[in-house]
Amino acid sequence: MTASITALVFPALEQHFRTGFASVEWVSLAYLLVLVALLAPVGRLSDSVGRKTMYLGGFAVFAAASLAAGLAGGLWTLVVCRAVQAVGGAMMQANSVALVARGVPAPAMRTALGIQAAAQALGLALGPSVGGFLVAHASWRWAFWINVPIGVLGLLAGWFLLPRSNPPTPTILLPTAATPAATTSTIGAARSVPPTLVDGARGEARFDLLGLGLLAGASTALLLALSAASGLPLPGWAVAVLFAAAVVLAVALARQEQRADRPIIAPGLVNTPGVRAGLGVALIGYLLLFCPLVLGPAMLSDAGVPAATAGLVITALPAAFALAATAGSVLLPGRWCDGTRGRVGALVAAAGLGALAVLPLSAVLAPLPLAVAGYGLGLLLPANNALVMRAIPAKSSAVGGGMVNMVRSLGTALGTALPVLGVHVAGAVAGGRAVLALLTVTALAAVRLCVPGRDVRR
Repeated sequence: MTASITALVFPALEQHFRTGFASVEWVSLAYLLVLVALLAPVGRLSDSVGRKTMYLGGFAVFAAASLAAGLAGGLWTLVVCRAVQAVGGAMMQANSVALVARGVPAPAMRTALGIQAAAQALGLALGPSVGGFLVAHASWRWAFWINVPIGVLGLLAGWFLLPRSNPPTPTILLPTAATPAATTSTIGAARSVPPTLVDGARGEARFDLLGLGLLAGASTALLLALSAASGLPLPGWAVAVLFAAAVVLAVALARQEQRADRPIIAPGLVNTPGVRAGLGVALIGYLLLFCPLVLGPAMLSDAGVPAATAGLVITALPAAFALAATAGSVLLPGRWCDGTRGRVGALVAAAGLGALAVLPLSAVLAPLPLAVAGYGLGLLLPANNALVMRAIPAKSSAVGGGMVNMVRSLGTALGTALPVLGVHVAGAVAGGRAVLALLTVTALAAVRLCVPGRDVRR
C-alpha cells in the first residue's frame, strides 16, 4: 500500500515543496534503491540473529521513519526518511516469505503464500483510494502517518502471535588441511575459534561489504539511467554512461559473489535447481503486475476517461490477483503441481495483457483484460514462490526469502520505470500499447521458466 500511496501524493509534494517531478521522484526512488540493496544482506543477518527479532524490529523502524517523514520540513529530509523507511521495509520483507514458508506444513505452503500475496495485492489496491482520500481531506503528511498505527499493531501482533525463531548454533569445524592453523574448540570454550564457521552467528554476520556496494551501485545506475531516459534533465551521454556503469557493476558483482566467503547473493543458492529460474519468474511477475498499474491511468486519461473512473478500472487487476492468490487454485485440478499451476498462470496473464494491448481503450472494455491478467499473476506468483522456497534449505530460508523479495523489488522498480519510458518515447496510447505487447512476450517467457527444482523439505 505504501508504494501506491506515495505515487499518488507526488502532485501534492510538487506543490508543497515548489519543485518538479524529477525531484519528488526521489521520494520513491530512494526507498526502492535502499530496499533492493539491503534485502539480501538483511536476510543473511536474519538467519543469524533470528527471523522474528529482525521482522519485529522492521516494524519499529518503519513506523518511526513514517512518523518522521510526515514531520519533514524539506523535500530532501523527506527523501532521507524514506530511505530509513526502506531499512525497516527490508527487515520485514526479507523475513516475511521465510516466516510463512517455515511456519506451515509443506502441503499448505502454496495456500499460505497465496494469502500473503493476496494481502499485498489488497494493500496495493487500497493504496490509491486511501491516499486520495487522505490528500483530499487531510494532508500529504497523513499518507506517511497512516503507517504509524499500522506499524504498532503489526509489532504487537507479531510479538504475541509469531513463533520464536532462534539463530542457529555455531558449528565448529575440526582442523583440516585447508585450515592447518585452526585451533579446535568446543562451543562456549574460551580458546580461539577457527575462522571457518558453518551457519554460525559469527560467520553469517560477516557481510560482503564490497558485494553490497556493487549491488547498490548497479541497481542505482540502472534505475537512474531508466529515469533519465524517461525525461530527467540529464544529457544523452550521461544516460549512456549510467547504463554502461550498471552493466560493469553487475558483472563485477557476479564475480565478487563467486569468491566472497559470505556472499550477500549466495551463488550456491542461486545455482540450486529451480531457484535461478524461480527468481527470474518473481522479477517478471512483479514487472507484469506494476506496469499496467502505471500505464493504465495514463492510457485511460488520454482516451478521455475521468481520473476517478480510471482508478476504479485499474483496481480490477490487483483485486483479481488477490482472488486468484487465495482461491484461484480451487478451479484447477488438485493433482497439478506448482510448476503446472505457474505455467497456466503465466499463460492466462499473457492472454490478458495481449488483449489489453489491442482492445479499444474504454472504462467498459478495460476491466476484463486487466482482471484476466491479474488472475493469471495471482496463480503464477504464489506457486513460483512455493517452488523457490521448497528448493532452499531451512537454514538459509531468510536468505532465500530476501533474494525473492529483492528481485520482486527490482521487478517493481522496472515495472514503474518501463511504462514511463514508453510513454515518454511514443506517447500514452502508442507507447502504452508497445509496452503491453512487450509484457505479453515476457509473460510467455515466464511459461518456460516455471520448472520445479529439488524439494529439500522432503
